[in-house]
Amino acid sequence: MFGYLKRKLRLFLNDSKAYPIITIVASSLYALMYYYDKNYALINSKTQFLFLVSLYIILPLLTYFILDFLFKHFYPKENIRRFLLPVINLVCFFAFIVVSVYGFQKVKLVLSLVLGVCLGILFAKYIKKIVVIQFILAFLVLPKLIPDIYREVVYSKQWMEQPDTIEKVVFKKRPNIYVIQPDGYASFSTFKDSIYNYDNSEFEVFLKTKGFKTYDDYRSNYYSTLSTNSSMFSMKHHYYGNTTLGINPRHNRRNEIVESNPVLRILKHNNYKTFLMLQVPYLLSNRPNIDFDYCNFSLDEVSYISRGFSKQKELIEDTKAAIIENKYTSNFFFIESMLPSHITTEYKASSSAEKERVKYLEQVGQANEWLMELVNFITEKDPNGLIIIAADHGGFVGFNYTIESKTKVTDPILINSMFSSILAIKWPNNTRPNFDSEIKTSVNLFRVLFSHLSEDESYLDNLQDNKSYIIIRKGAPTGIYEYIDESGLAVFNKIE
Repeated sequence: MFGYLKRKLRLFLNDSKAYPIITIVASSLYALMYYYDKNYALINSKTQFLFLVSLYIILPLLTYFILDFLFKHFYPKENIRRFLLPVINLVCFFAFIVVSVYGFQKVKLVLSLVLGVCLGILFAKYIKKIVVIQFILAFLVLPKLIPDIYREVVYSKQWMEQPDTIEKVVFKKRPNIYVIQPDGYASFSTFKDSIYNYDNSEFEVFLKTKGFKTYDDYRSNYYSTLSTNSSMFSMKHHYYGNTTLGINPRHNRRNEIVESNPVLRILKHNNYKTFLMLQVPYLLSNRPNIDFDYCNFSLDEVSYISRGFSKQKELIEDTKAAIIENKYTSNFFFIESMLPSHITTEYKASSSAEKERVKYLEQVGQANEWLMELVNFITEKDPNGLIIIAADHGGFVGFNYTIESKTKVTDPILINSMFSSILAIKWPNNTRPNFDSEIKTSVNLFRVLFSHLSEDESYLDNLQDNKSYIIIRKGAPTGIYEYIDESGLAVFNKIE
């Protein structure tokens, strides 16, 4: 095999033919594969694959053949045309690296254009050797992509299957349901600890005057928005997908949140109209099918290579309008706000745990204002609505940046900072179920809720473990670890 490839390579280098298709594909292949390697969870849909292949491969090919045709007919001198293929190769090579790393930044793209033209002219006679180097670079990325591709092919949603007949549950109570998710909002008890050290009593009192019960020991089972919500809407643990060729974080999580899942199927089975209300299209960035009946974002508004934060909408106004326009149906709203968010994700030299704490607490104040306005509106328009304020994870205060949490820590207060989440529920007519103490973690939120609405406590027999899990990459062998056990104590148990 090696000898065959060696002969083909020698033939390619010594042949006088131009091989334009091979040369153009080589120019973009490395950047395309690099982009997939770094952003697979954001671009794993078929439509995005077609878009990216068209952008990175088809567009350069069309550009070359059109320009080659024009040169042949209007400027046929061979001494000029011989630079066309090398120039396009190197322009595309540098330009698409810029796109893959920085996005469409005009200054960097102009510089890559100038660099590509200059080097294309200067190294025109070495273009085939450059093509070989480009293919080698692409080949070096391939081993990193193979596990992602394999996991995508063999991925199964079997883990979402319910152990009982809850998907056929029939509600006897039918209030409108509002699940409000403020990103990264810690519990009221956590605000009182030595790390957060913040007086949030004004908002806590506000909720109590509105008829909310707060659940101070509530926490998430997972440490990110996607991993928490996919588990919550499935009412099952996914353990970060570590049963499919190792850790499989987030690859399909957006799909499991906004596409058909057990919670949505149950709501539709009970003739609820479902609403997905987003501040930013973060949950839509890999362009999943949206199985909610209504979303305030359409996929036409979402870029094919967006991280989901480039566009923002007036979430409160959109939600108010949807509530007013749907007075005569049983409605379920999932309302996701990016406030208060959490500390910075990546390492920054200028950042520190204390600076991030101050910024986070400022954002908590903004979140409180937003939540009070929305709660006041809902309670005025729908006094008997079931309102649930449930965060997706904690604020990570105490860390310098969130990715630092992937290094093993043993401090229970820091561990609590990752998972501790606000939960406050306004039960219609102040008639909460006698089993609401079973709502300890996000994975069981909807199962307890549906048991209450159906007046059938048998569904509580299949509650999931109230454990919290983390992906550890430093300080211990890479893997999935149980960080908080069933009783709420910090532990460190590897999940096999």
